[in-house]
Amino acid sequence: MIPVYIVAGLLDSGKTSFIQNTLMEQEWIRQDNTLMILCEEGEISLPPAYLKDRKISLVPVEALEALTLPFMEEMTARLHPAQIIIEFNGMWDLKTFLQQDFPGSWGLAGIYSVANGSELDLVMNNMRNLFMNQHTESDLIVVNRCDQNTERGRFRKAIKLQNNAAQIIFESVGGEIIEFGEEDLPYDISSGSFTVDDLDYGTFFADASENPERYEGKEISFLCQARRSLGMPKDQFIPGRKLMACCAADVQFYGFPCRSNDISRIKGGDWYRIRVLFKTEKKKNPRTGLFEKVPLLQLLSMEEAAEPENEVVVL
Repeated sequence: MIPVYIVAGLLDSGKTSFIQNTLMEQEWIRQDNTLMILCEEGEISLPPAYLKDRKISLVPVEALEALTLPFMEEMTARLHPAQIIIEFNGMWDLKTFLQQDFPGSWGLAGIYSVANGSELDLVMNNMRNLFMNQHTESDLIVVNRCDQNTERGRFRKAIKLQNNAAQIIFESVGGEIIEFGEEDLPYDISSGSFTVDDLDYGTFFADASENPERYEGKEISFLCQARRSLGMPKDQFIPGRKLMACCAADVQFYGFPCRSNDISRIKGGDWYRIRVLFKTEKKKNPRTGLFEKVPLLQLLSMEEAAEPENEVVVL
């Protein structure tokens, strides 16, 4: 099986630099022929001497329609690559590409995407659907050139809601990794109890899903709707909110299961202001087969509340 690595991102986001300085330096990269399908040319290109030394054959492609099964089979037969790297055009639809037929000898080994942190706010506001399309398919997302104005939290929670398994790395302008810590949260998690404001529910859900240990034993208040799912235990319901990470088509209800001594007075779809104790339980992850901690709330108090002006929280 020939491993295939896809590197996605908008023009000048740093795809070529990522390939040269990060991907090609990994221990699993074979020191043999590499087919690199170049779907767009940026400001930086790999030096000829580097291409020769690393046995990289560059094959430019100008349109998504050119990436056909016969083309891929021909390149494989002609170049006999030990691995294939596709530097994907950021203006093309990655989901559409992944749904087509590929040679039987190809095996997808990883999807990586890179983004320019200094332009993150601009593209999130003006090219959100296209931008998110690539990142929601990625295993690793590297946001480089982040400065003090980069809205790391906004991007992180938008990605985590649609692609919770993705690893997200933020790098400073100087290339140092910026760790996401408790200080980045919009509420004081160091306190024994705190309130999650209306607009911050998405941050709370995304971070608590990924780092439930941060919240164990905390008393948390927030505005929510109440729902029950088929097959839920009789003493549980789901308090949550509708969140939109990308566009109107992706609006979904997100919440954690919550135990209550009396759920008979809880009406599905009604609005409540609740206070819960954040707990966890161990469950098997269906993807990894490993047991891990997942959130399980305990209801402390609740009162009916008016429907907010904006039912959907936009990330």
